[in-house]
Amino acid sequence: MSELKTPHAGDDRAKDDDVVALLMRQHGDIRNLFDEVEAAEGEERRDAFRRLVRLLAVHETAEEEVVHPFARRRLPGGEQVVEDRLAEEKAAKETLAALDEMDTDDPEFLPRLMKLRADVQEHARAEERYEFTHIRRSTDVTGLAAMAKAVKAAEAMAPTRPHPGVESGAKNMALGPVAALMDRTKDAVRKAMGSGG
Repeated sequence: MSELKTPHAGDDRAKDDDVVALLMRQHGDIRNLFDEVEAAEGEERRDAFRRLVRLLAVHETAEEEVVHPFARRRLPGGEQVVEDRLAEEKAAKETLAALDEMDTDDPEFLPRLMKLRADVQEHARAEERYEFTHIRRSTDVTGLAAMAKAVKAAEAMAPTRPHPGVESGAKNMALGPVAALMDRTKDAVRKAMGSGG
């Protein structure tokens, strides 16, 4: 059986100069990683889950920094649209934090993961419907490219490929690094938006 390989938004070498296409591909990456976590066992599942946690953290941070501010300013009823998305993200983060404290071999892990997956997919569909379509409609090519650059800066903070040795030991410190990762991602996004955006 061929080894599981998670596709990665950069794999197709696309220029990624359309923020909507980039975020849609990230939604695909997240779905694939959920598949990988569900299919794997033992150490492989732990590793896939760590990558899922990182990708979700970075993806949501990028949306909070790039997509939501734009939606607030430019969408009809944007304030409410963003509030709804933030409420969904908060609920997902709480489930993710609870999962993060469990062992991936715990019998409760998969049922909770499935709940998180359902919430994340519903959230992604809402973003695609209420935010992404409007962004594409109301932004020119330059704007889409500037936003894509900021999201790519965020994506660089969360490699979805495993890095040997990175995960050793500190499973219970996971929340600390995730919070730190979100902070670093915010910095990277703001820097990218400030430079020639």
